[in-house]
Amino acid sequence: MADFDRRVSPFGAARAETGVIDQGLRSYMLQVYNYMAIGLLITGAASIGMFKLAFVDTGAGIARTALGDALFSGPMLWVVMLAPFALVLVLSFGIQKMSVATAQLTFWVYSALMGLSLTTIFVVYTAQSITQVFFITAATFGAMSLYGYTTKRDLTGFGSFLFMGLIGIIIASIVNMFIGSSALGFAISILGVLIFVGLTAYDTQKIKEMYSVNDDSTLAGRKAIMGALTLYLDFINLFLMLLRLFGDRR
Repeated sequence: MADFDRRVSPFGAARAETGVIDQGLRSYMLQVYNYMAIGLLITGAASIGMFKLAFVDTGAGIARTALGDALFSGPMLWVVMLAPFALVLVLSFGIQKMSVATAQLTFWVYSALMGLSLTTIFVVYTAQSITQVFFITAATFGAMSLYGYTTKRDLTGFGSFLFMGLIGIIIASIVNMFIGSSALGFAISILGVLIFVGLTAYDTQKIKEMYSVNDDSTLAGRKAIMGALTLYLDFINLFLMLLRLFGDRR
């Protein structure tokens, strides 16, 4: 009997270790999604709140208030638009030197700044179509993130291809700022949807694989915040691409 116990104990230990990993991984991924959801909530609140303060519906159209003139015209417009990009660089390259609390605060501030930069979508598109596209984005993102989490297929190869596609649409978007081609804009939106749908699955798998049961709380917290930032960016960009395709303009 003792020999039998010794023979099966390694398998029991392996099952126990797997259980610890599974439980830890679920907690880690839940933390990632919670951070991301809070970031999106902050972005939405900041965007809607600023729209109400900076713009007014005159009946004949949307006009800027004094605050709107200050923030969304002239040089300040570029500050509002570029501030999120600057802060995401700070978070991406400086997180290893930050405490988890500082990294969280930086992510929340970034989310708020992103909300400010997205305020003008309420000027261009109807609130109803923005809401509809948001839920379409949420459903698409959820399905692809679930696929990335559960699939046994290695998506690394797709990641390299998608990254090259991302660089391509960034360059095309910059070019289209000068030529203003509606056909090119439509093509960029279509490709953008496909790329960010794929990146959602790829990034989810990558974030999952970053988890290690041996990480201390600080390292695990930093990984969760960076994972949340990655998925947040996938969601926001997918939302904007879909909005360009399906949003109803005022």
